[in-house]
Amino acid sequence: MSVRTTVIQLDCSDTETPESRVDRVMGTLDQHAGKTDLLLLPELWNAGAFDLDLCRKLAQPIDGPLPTALSNMARQHRMWIHGGSFCERDGDHLFNTSVVFNDSGDLVAKYRKVHVFTYAREQDTMTPGHEYVVVRTPLGLTGIATCYDVRFPEMFRAMREAGAQAFLIPSGWPTKRIGQWNALLPARAVENQAWVIANNQVGQQGTHVLGGNSAVIDPMGVVHAHAGDTEEIFTVEVDPALANEWRTEFPAANDIVIRPVVTY
Repeated sequence: MSVRTTVIQLDCSDTETPESRVDRVMGTLDQHAGKTDLLLLPELWNAGAFDLDLCRKLAQPIDGPLPTALSNMARQHRMWIHGGSFCERDGDHLFNTSVVFNDSGDLVAKYRKVHVFTYAREQDTMTPGHEYVVVRTPLGLTGIATCYDVRFPEMFRAMREAGAQAFLIPSGWPTKRIGQWNALLPARAVENQAWVIANNQVGQQGTHVLGGNSAVIDPMGVVHAHAGDTEEIFTVEVDPALANEWRTEFPAANDIVIRPVVTY
């Protein structure tokens, strides 16, 4: 049975206040009641992925106002919500934390971004997470990753070996490196024979322009949806069985060979 999967590629420009954006997104979630099974938001969307000072100001615990509002939406509308990520405060530490709520509003997974974006000094604000996360969703066993993580195939291989058939990836990826984003997403799908569902912000934050190009890519690398560089919402019928069917037909993982490297 296919899963109606909705990606909300959101304009997170700094001309909009966080309060207005949260209200706007909640209204959008209301509009999708009964129209989708699973919905994905971008990375750090309430503040903007490149506004780490604002992220710090908006930091809240895992049961804070934003995750609680997302939980209520999931329960009210009986749909799964991957809430993108937010700045989670836990004691003296801040984390770039993704949250997944089931259709009863229960928090079924949280993932603290392991590969913080050192190139933009994300580590000055966010503490890296220490574990990868796979959770059972309507898509089957689903790996959770965030933005910069997509550059690290080892992470996705580990989640695939833990059973992941799909990956959900919220992001805040800039336009000037969008070609790399568009290369990495299908690579992660093809090499792991898994669905990749990725949601990137658009808009401008300071000097940074966010590149969009959110996508849904199947386990054979076929692109089922690919957004542009403006705010956009799309829904794709995702067949969770396709990953295991393709792995059975074409069992490439059985041929993985790891050998010592000899340098001459």
